Amino acid sequence: MSDHILVEQDGPIATVVFNRPKMRNAISLAMWSEIAMVTERLSKDDAVRAIVYRGAGADAFASGADISEFQENRKDTATALNYNKQTEAAYSSIRLCPKPTVAMVFGYCMGGAMALAMAADFRFAAAGSKFGIPAARLSIIYGLDPVHQLVDLVGPAYAKDILYSARTVDAEEALRIGFIQRLVPAAELETYTYDYLKKVAANAPLTVKAVKYIVGEVLKDESKRNVARCAEMVEQCFTSNDFIEGRRAFMEKRKPAFTGT
Repeated sequence: MSDHILVEQDGPIATVVFNRPKMRNAISLAMWSEIAMVTERLSKDDAVRAIVYRGAGADAFASGADISEFQENRKDTATALNYNKQTEAAYSSIRLCPKPTVAMVFGYCMGGAMALAMAADFRFAAAGSKFGIPAARLSIIYGLDPVHQLVDLVGPAYAKDILYSARTVDAEEALRIGFIQRLVPAAELETYTYDYLKKVAANAPLTVKAVKYIVGEVLKDESKRNVARCAEMVEQCFTSNDFIEGRRAFMEKRKPAFTGT
């Protein structure tokens, strides 16, 4: 682990910080690999019930990939394919994480950082944030999964608009087209995000995990859905200790203490 990726934990909520504030948190090749490794570790940690991704400071979530590395790390087909493999691993680790994830965005969220944010369940942004994918200015394009995520969020026309034009989208438009789910004054974003996730973390982990999985299956082609696994997760909730605890807490008019079992 380098000091460019930091992991902080407060109770059941972990925060992954992109820590290069002097470079607007531009993501190096090494950082892409670390993001994937950290996310996979947190995914398996039963003490973690939700994950926040953010940039250090308030100027940028991240300005995208560190373009200064491209001359070496994307200089030909072989190096470009290897680079893409690392970025895709980072996106996939977040997208496939079984726990709720939030990209908390201050300032600039550009290029590969926007793809990272898309991989999270939610994007909560501060007023004044800016978004964009300038791939068309570099003669590159993201793969099927990130583009699919963009289409899922904003629809095919806006996805083409953002990718064709390489323009910057302001926070108000990002909210209007569905790219972000919350737009909050900058001074209130941290409190809002963590208060929201504390509520989510207090809910039954088996339910939250099942919701994430089943929604993911809904988005797949019907022929590719794992219907049996969905049914299994529904049954697991109803036969769990947490289901008993939830019923008891409701009858006793108290907050339930869920354990994920």
